[in-house]
Amino acid sequence: MLSKIFSSKKDEETPKPVVDLDYVKSGDLMLTEDLREALEQDRALLDEFSGEQEKVLREAGEVVQEDAQKSFINLQRIKHGYCPECGGFLKQNTSSNICENCGWYKYDKPKYGKTIVHLHGNDGIVEGQYAYTLKSGVILVTNGEVIVAKIPADAYSWVEYIWSEDELEQRRRTLTEHLQLQCGWCGKDADVNKDGFHLVHVAFGTSQERFCFCSDECYEAFRKLYPSRVHRNCYESNCYECNKCIKRYGDEAEGIRTLAKDHLKMKKPQQQ
Repeated sequence: MLSKIFSSKKDEETPKPVVDLDYVKSGDLMLTEDLREALEQDRALLDEFSGEQEKVLREAGEVVQEDAQKSFINLQRIKHGYCPECGGFLKQNTSSNICENCGWYKYDKPKYGKTIVHLHGNDGIVEGQYAYTLKSGVILVTNGEVIVAKIPADAYSWVEYIWSEDELEQRRRTLTEHLQLQCGWCGKDADVNKDGFHLVHVAFGTSQERFCFCSDECYEAFRKLYPSRVHRNCYESNCYECNKCIKRYGDEAEGIRTLAKDHLKMKKPQQQ
């Protein structure tokens, strides 16, 4: 009993998990051919030293865990509207996150369309399924599972992403199916696909506010009770052409897909 009470802190530490060798071997299928060959050479070298492979795998597992934690923190910062690089505010919608402060960005690419890289001097184009822009400026163009072109930074002028109408429509349907809106007047659910639905931007003070209404009646009742104090025709004015308040929403503020950022809630599970 006394030996347990006075045992050192080192003895009480939880043993570190060892990576499953069978799992690691099965994961080799995701490596490229060159990487698989290099990995097998390293394995053969480590097998010459008893216990070294398990030690290396344990250390690798710890590094992977630390990287996962960093990635999770960065994703949480993006979720709350902050840039993971500089901490500035992000320009967000459901397809892109852009920091105007430091230039960091992340955006979606079409899954079923194609990507076109336009070369300098109208020297032609390079088409593929995806185009990855590396930190050095080099672009890697892929088609299926292989890289079909490596384009130097000084060889291309711009990159074009082709979105099919079917994919865009699918994204819109997926978004609206997972969103739940509350009417700004009656508090009931507002269906974006129902006739009479309104998405309105109006300023009662110094900045824009956003409201959704389930019907024309609710919209008109809200307008009568809450007239704008910024200017007389705030409800009917085009926000792009008006500068009488602070804009809280960007160029795509009128698009239904931008609602997910700050005013929509995920559908709650129905109570049994």
